[in-house]
Amino acid sequence: MFNFQNIYLFFIASLLLNLTPGNDMLYVASRSVSQGIRAGIASAAGIFVGCFVHISAAVLGLSIIISKSAWLFQMIKFAGAGYLIYLGIKTLLSKPAVNTTDEKPAKANYWKLFKQGILTNALNPKVAVFFLSFLPQFINPSSSFFKIQLFILGIWFAVQGTLVLIIVACILGKTKDFFRRNPKVWMIQEKVTGLILIGLGIRIALASKK
Repeated sequence: MFNFQNIYLFFIASLLLNLTPGNDMLYVASRSVSQGIRAGIASAAGIFVGCFVHISAAVLGLSIIISKSAWLFQMIKFAGAGYLIYLGIKTLLSKPAVNTTDEKPAKANYWKLFKQGILTNALNPKVAVFFLSFLPQFINPSSSFFKIQLFILGIWFAVQGTLVLIIVACILGKTKDFFRRNPKVWMIQEKVTGLILIGLGIRIALASKK
C-alpha cells in the first residue's frame, strides 16, 4: 500500500510540523499553566478528537469544498475565531482560580476543557485545508486504497501531534504549583492566558487559505 520512502519522509515532516509551535500548542500550553497537567491533557485529547473532523473531511472530499469556497471558509473561520475570543474574554473577566485565603485551586472541569479542545480544532478551517494539501503528497493518487492511506496518515499525524501536546502539558503543567504559591503572579498569568486565547482567535480570523 505505502511506499517506504514516502512514509519515511512523512514521519519526519509530520514530526517537525507537530513540534512547531502553533495554535494547538499555545492553547494547550495556556491551559496547562493555568489549570495544571490534567487540564492540558484534557485539552490535548479534545484537539485529537477535533482532528477527526478534518481527517474525515479530507477523506470524503469536503475539504476540497472548503478550500474552494471562500464563503464557507470564512464562515467556519470566524466561528472558530469567535469561540476562542469568547473564551479569552471569559478568562479575563473571571474571578481568580485560586483562593488566596486557603490557596486551594478551583477544580478544573476536564469534560468542559475536552469539549473546548474539540471545538477550537474542529472550527479551524486552516487545519482542514492543511490536511487536504499535506497528506496527499505522500500517497499515490491512482491507488485503489487512496482513501484508506489518507485516513491512516491522518490518524498518525493526529496521534503524533497529541503526544507532543501531552508532553507540553506535562512540562508546563508543573509550573501550576508555583503560581498557586504566588497568587499575584497567578492572577497575572490568568490575564495572559486570556490574552493568548484572544490572540489565537484574532490570528485565525486574519488567516487566509494560503
